[in-house]
Amino acid sequence: MLLRIHHTAIICADYARSRRFYTEVLGLRVIAETYREARRSYKLDLALPDGGQIELFSFPDAPPRPSYPEAQGLRHLAFEVDDVEVGKRELEAQGVAVEPVRVDELTGKRFTFFADPDGLPLELYER
Repeated sequence: MLLRIHHTAIICADYARSRRFYTEVLGLRVIAETYREARRSYKLDLALPDGGQIELFSFPDAPPRPSYPEAQGLRHLAFEVDDVEVGKRELEAQGVAVEPVRVDELTGKRFTFFADPDGLPLELYER
């Protein structure tokens, strides 16, 4: 029944800062940007190369979500890349703090973590 993940929705604390991060730092293409007056909220649809999407939302006075590495709920969002080291260097060149590259003990694949402007955990995972 399920074919693939269509989109992931993220509510950000600072819309302009997060918009810049996802479009300029991560290089995601804008599909559509809508301001919803009734909600005083932006919705930014961003395209991933495989057809998946990230929806970036702004809501006034949205409460922060506690995040701990092993807390219940969504743990992280992973992006597949051809070369983790290259991706790490590209992020660091733009001022993004990136953890050291590790190797997945189950798959033998390299991966690393970094965070978006709100501290949401993002991962680069080698193809």
